[in-house]
Amino acid sequence: MDCWKGAASHSWIYPTVIICANGFFTTMRPSESFLTPYLTGPDKNLTIEEVTNEILPVWTYSYLALLFPVFLLTDYVRYKPVLLLQGISLILTWLLLLFAHGVVAMQLVEFFYGMVTATEVAYYAYIYSVVSTQHYQRVTSYCRSVTLVAATVAAVLGQLLVSLAHVSYFYLNAITLASVSLAFLCAFFLPMPQRSMFFHRKDAPEPLPGPDKGPAAGAAHGPRSCREERSPDAAARGPSPQPQAGNSRPHRHTLSVLLQLARDLRDCYGSRPLLYWSLWWALATAGFNQVVNYVQVLWDFRAPSHSSPVYNGAVEAIATFLGSATSMAVGYVKVNWDLSGELALGIFSALDAGSLLLMHFTDNIWACYAGYLAFKACYMLLITIATFQIAVNLSMERYALMFGFNNFVALVIQTILTVVVVDSRGLGLDISTQFLIYGSYFTVIAGIFLIRSMYTIISIKCRNTSVAAESTAP
Repeated sequence: MDCWKGAASHSWIYPTVIICANGFFTTMRPSESFLTPYLTGPDKNLTIEEVTNEILPVWTYSYLALLFPVFLLTDYVRYKPVLLLQGISLILTWLLLLFAHGVVAMQLVEFFYGMVTATEVAYYAYIYSVVSTQHYQRVTSYCRSVTLVAATVAAVLGQLLVSLAHVSYFYLNAITLASVSLAFLCAFFLPMPQRSMFFHRKDAPEPLPGPDKGPAAGAAHGPRSCREERSPDAAARGPSPQPQAGNSRPHRHTLSVLLQLARDLRDCYGSRPLLYWSLWWALATAGFNQVVNYVQVLWDFRAPSHSSPVYNGAVEAIATFLGSATSMAVGYVKVNWDLSGELALGIFSALDAGSLLLMHFTDNIWACYAGYLAFKACYMLLITIATFQIAVNLSMERYALMFGFNNFVALVIQTILTVVVVDSRGLGLDISTQFLIYGSYFTVIAGIFLIRSMYTIISIKCRNTSVAAESTAP
């Protein structure tokens, strides 16, 4: 009996080690910081206009088209098959990058990479399905940390190989292919989950984490509609109070799941604070993804890679470190985010806007690098605050759903930006003008939240003054 208990208590270790190995090799892609120089260099011989206006937009379109069906498929097939699909997509992406040529082939690369990003939802969802709630905080920390370490190692390794060993971009992509192939092999060793969040809910009760153990700690502060009092049995089964559908009528069960997801979204977005944080999340994430997707093109425009040293890997490594440091700093800052949160969103969004406008107006590559570092650090700081503010008000199932929906809205906005600003069938603007648009976009975001924060602060002060006057009245 004691041996069985010991095995059960350590059952979370094996899947955590394997999923962390999968996450490390998936993220350890040293060639990614040098994608634009590779495409415009002698290996592929594409023009900067083809890369910007015809190839890179395909990623946004494919990501949008695949995100929702892959989200449902991920839960329905219980995560592991989707992780295998992600591995196959990564391998195909880098095989095409290595051996295919031409605009159409590179558009196909972007399509498969859209599949990769659409399947990333399975990475964290998997681990929550195979470990008990008491281990959620620990395994989440491990999974997030290992991807940050891998991203930093990849960027530093790529830069060292390019600058010191003079390794060609082709061989960097070969190293990346080896890494993602190892990630695919790791996925094979993952145990198959027996439950999922929505379609395959667990029938047996499972204790909820204590106030200092689960990632949804602090949910008692949220609105009633988004933090329903739930028994451990209800929490383990998922958000839906609907009865389990029989095997003979799976379509009814699917419909009930979709209806419950819609109800959960309606209830959560009915909370005004969550709505404002989610609005910033969607707007800023759309702009952030757009900047990250095209910043290498701007760098290549300011300092052409065929005639200038390329430091993309070093910049990405420093940006990742700064993003991690600012995210960690949030945990040690004691601020009343209910009062000052929107003001912080406005101020740091203004700094993001200033960084992007600097990148537009300067011709100095080092100023461009500095602007990008400031931009990414500010965004990572704010997205950490937004994530925390949303998570503490929601149950596990609902905050996973809300985060996914926020990212979907962000992707829709990003697609609109791509169609209008980037795509050759739209305005097809040059890269410098694009960053003027992105800087103006973040200026609008900053204006919205600065005005909103001033209104909130003035309203609270007026309300406090009124209460104080009433309490002193005879």
